[in-house]
Amino acid sequence: MSITSLRTNAGDLRTAAGARSPAAIFLRRFVRNRLAIVGAVIIGLIILAALLAPLIATFGPNEQDYNYLLQARGGGHLLGTDELGRDVLSRLLYGARISVQAALIPVGIALLIGVPLGLLTGYFRGFWDEWIIMRVVDAMQAFPFIILALALAAVLGQGFGNAMIAIGIGFLPSFIRITRAQVLTVSSQDFVEAAKAIGAGNGRILLRYILPNSLAPLLVQSTLAMASAILAEAALSFLGFGVQPPTASWGIMLSTARLNITTAPWLAYAPGLAIFLAVLAFNLLGDGVREALDPRERR
Repeated sequence: MSITSLRTNAGDLRTAAGARSPAAIFLRRFVRNRLAIVGAVIIGLIILAALLAPLIATFGPNEQDYNYLLQARGGGHLLGTDELGRDVLSRLLYGARISVQAALIPVGIALLIGVPLGLLTGYFRGFWDEWIIMRVVDAMQAFPFIILALALAAVLGQGFGNAMIAIGIGFLPSFIRITRAQVLTVSSQDFVEAAKAIGAGNGRILLRYILPNSLAPLLVQSTLAMASAILAEAALSFLGFGVQPPTASWGIMLSTARLNITTAPWLAYAPGLAIFLAVLAFNLLGDGVREALDPRERR
């Protein structure tokens, strides 16, 4: 056999190995889900709208046009104006920035706190696991998520930052439980027992063997939690506990529309549809990620 043919065969083997890699398998299975692709496209458009809002918006989010108050269309206002003459489209675009942050910050808080707690409680068990941390988690899960977030926001006070902390704390019980359940499952596997047998430390076992094999359900939960976070932020802003006027937010836009629903119903259409599409997109993306990561799913 010639050297050229050996090189060709080696290249074919590397290509085949790459095609069978976990990332390639995940991507191949994910793109088969058309609804998940639709969700990813919608999320991408929302992120682009948030990033390019100063370039796309023809008016400032708080710029007032006194010639067009509560007008459906006119004067370059494609989606009309509110009671102060502010352009609805511009406020919608700038409100997307708040929603994108609301999708990322609370989930980041839940991951940074919930995953380490879940790892430690699931791996070491004992008194702190059974009688302290898990009992606190049970008490938090006794309340509906939105009620818990509302109560925490009321205690912390008004403001976007406090609302993000409240929503992030509300996500903690689910992330702790998911991580702990994965640790209990993975820690009983043979490769973990082998690592203990050769003298690997607890930190190495947790970070190298248990955590990487627990990421799949955490990734799915993170994607689905982003949809809940957008909805929760809109609800808190609507009730006055989140973003404060005059900052543009979809929840505040709905709150303003509520006061003028009979005379200017179009004010509720744009933010309501934006919240609906954002929540739907993240749910579709989460379902697609779950199916792509679940080996039992076959399409």
